[in-house]
Formats: sequence, C-alpha cells, structure tokens
Amino acid sequence: MQHSHGSRLRSVLLLGITCTAAAWLGASSTWAAPPEAPATAPAAKASPASEIPWDMAALNRAPQVTWLDQTGPTRRLTYQGPPFHGKPTRVFAYYASPATLLSAKDAPAKKYPGIVLVHGGGGTAFKEWAQLWARRGYAAIAMDLAGCGEKGKRLPDGGPDQSDNTKFGQISAPPTDQWTYHAVADVVLAHSLLRSLPDVDADRTAVTGISWGGYLTCIVAGVDPRFKAAVPVYGCGFLHENSYWKPILKRMPAADRDNWVRLWDPSRYGGGAKLPMLFVNGTNDFAYFLDSYAKTYGLTQGPRNYRITVRMPHGHQQGWAPAEIGLFVDQYLKEGTPLPVIARPQLEQQKVHAAVTSSTEIKSAALHYTLDGEPNPQRKWTDQPLKIEGKEVHGPAPPPAATIWFLTVTDTRGATVSSELMFGKQDKTK
Repeated sequence: MQHSHGSRLRSVLLLGITCTAAAWLGASSTWAAPPEAPATAPAAKASPASEIPWDMAALNRAPQVTWLDQTGPTRRLTYQGPPFHGKPTRVFAYYASPATLLSAKDAPAKKYPGIVLVHGGGGTAFKEWAQLWARRGYAAIAMDLAGCGEKGKRLPDGGPDQSDNTKFGQISAPPTDQWTYHAVADVVLAHSLLRSLPDVDADRTAVTGISWGGYLTCIVAGVDPRFKAAVPVYGCGFLHENSYWKPILKRMPAADRDNWVRLWDPSRYGGGAKLPMLFVNGTNDFAYFLDSYAKTYGLTQGPRNYRITVRMPHGHQQGWAPAEIGLFVDQYLKEGTPLPVIARPQLEQQKVHAAVTSSTEIKSAALHYTLDGEPNPQRKWTDQPLKIEGKEVHGPAPPPAATIWFLTVTDTRGATVSSELMFGKQDKTK
C-alpha cells in the first residue's frame, strides 16, 4: 500500500505566537544509522551539572503553591516559577488524580503513580489531558509554559511567551531570561510539586510531552533522573542540523547559533537520559525530521522503544491519543504488560528479518519504506506485510533504492511498535 503526499500541516500548529492560540494540534552494509552517527551510538556523556544552566538542587524542591480550588474532578493551581527579568513568576496548572475524580468519601486511601504533561507550541495547560491520565489511574499535572493562565489569558507575573522570536531571537539575553530555561525549569518544578502531594507515589513518576513539549521532554529526561519513564512525542534535538527551524537557526550569527545549540538543543542533554523512553513520531512530520529524530534517540542510554507511524498527524489531541503511550508508562510504573520490542532488523539474501520480544501474541507485521530523497513531509511511503514465525518476523527486503525503512508489529491488544529507523546511504535526509 502506497501513501501519497497529502496537504502539508501548517506552521501555525507549532509556532503558538500568543497565549490564546488554539490547540492543534541485498547486503546489510547497504544500510546505516542516521547520517554522521555510527550504527550503534557510543555511550554519550551527560553534560556535567556545572555546565547546565539550571540549578537542579533548587528545582528539585517543591515550589510554593496556591490552590485556586480544591474541589471538583480537576483542580486549578499556580506555583512559583523562576524569576523573569528579576521579577517573580507564577505558573498555572491543572491537577487531577483518581482521588479527585471521586467524592471524598469514595476516594481510596492510597498513593498513585504520577505523570507530568508538557504541551507544545500553540498549546497551554490542558484540563482534558490531565483528566485522561487520572482516568488511567495516575495523578497528573499539566502546566502552561507560555506565561498564561486559564483560558489562555496572560498572567501579569507569567514567564516568557512561546513565540519563535522568544525561543530563538533572545539568545543574547541572560540564559535565565530565555524560554527554554523557563520551560524546563517549570516542568521540573511541576515534577517536584507532584512528588510532594500526599496522594502521589514519589518513586513512580513519568513525563510525556508533545511537539515542543516533546523537545522539552528530551531535555528533562537528561537532567531530572527522578523520572522512571519518558515519552517524547514528535519533538527531538539536532534542530540546527535538520528541522522546520533549521532556516531560522541558519540565519542567526554563527556565535549566536552555536550558543543556542550549546544551551538549548536536546542533543546536549540526551546522553544523560538513562530511563526507559518511548519515542513517538510520524514519518512525514513537518517539524521534526527523521534523521534528527534518530540521532536524538541514539544518544539515550536507557531502554527504549519506538512507535513510528506512517503519516501520523501532528497535533495535541493526536499526540496524546496513542494507546501505546499509556501502555508504556504502565509497563514501568504499574508493572503492566510490556509492549513488544523489535530487535534491529537484519538483511540477508534479499530478505529482511528481525527478532521480536513479546509477552503478547503478535497478530500482524509490516515493512515500511520510502524511495524518496524529498524533504521529510513530502516523502511517499509503501507498506509491505511480513510473515510471523515464532519470535521472528520476515519477508522480502526493501528495494535497494529505499532511502529509509523500518518494521512494525501489532499485538492482539492493538498496540503497535516499530523498529529503529534504517537509513540508506543514498538518503539525502532533507
């Protein structure tokens, strides 16, 4: 089955210039890991604490919190963020847990695993996202990272907004007055607050973020080792090498660009991520391209799995919808049934095969490949079914001209995972 090129998603889904923006969103040697990266990523060193801009000891302490209400299924609150231009800031958030969904007399006296929910560009604190995770059995906090409060109204003491000019155009300002500094700090503070709540098990917490929230998740996973699992959706690092924002970074003076990459690109922090991670993305994402995506996950040092989907739409609701996200977090925080794992695919005698580790029955498997060297959003993809025999899937190899390919398997729960991405040497990775 071939997927033809559809209409390209527009940048308004990510840019989020104002607080009121709507929520959007042959031979094995033929194949290689992402360009300029080895087939197996070497052990990457985390940035030393002395070289990162955040005071993690301070951020690991629960911030001062003001509960705007403490009734109803979802609670509203603000907590103290880091100073912005020398003035205190507040961060707005929603909180929900299985206990808040019940009346006080019906709420069981127990502690729940916790999760931090990180929105992307054009987004805000999403009440429905927190409620979704509370219904799954988690205590969830979803904060705003654009200096806004409820309904996208600008807070008088909010932090920086999330426009592209703020993200990239303020690199000459002190690091502590820049958006990524505040966004990461606010996520870590939300985690500290969550862990301090009486109905939360502080030793069982996870983080997931969508788009720019996925970008932030990649950084946070490398600097906050208290998390037990992380799921970045779409977002990744190496933005300066290949992404929607590469032209913006290319236009910056070299010194400013180098400084931005040194401070704020997730590639600086990926080597510090030693926790289990599930990487979720679409083949044709208009913002976060597959080569940069693969190089990002190749840096991480913990167990990892993948859910790469042909033409996955880009948006907030689409980004939190995959059932695999909840199953993955359950796997590590609630001892849930693990997702299947596909080993690195192998090519032999014009055949492709891969071992699959799964405690559930695999009901289907497929090869997905593209012959295009076109820019990421414009590539056409072909799907080819594979045979399942015992703990292995196999079938005809991708054509020699394929530029990128990967495998997927789906189990009887309907959960789909993919292999790592395989790159042809002729891929232009545009």
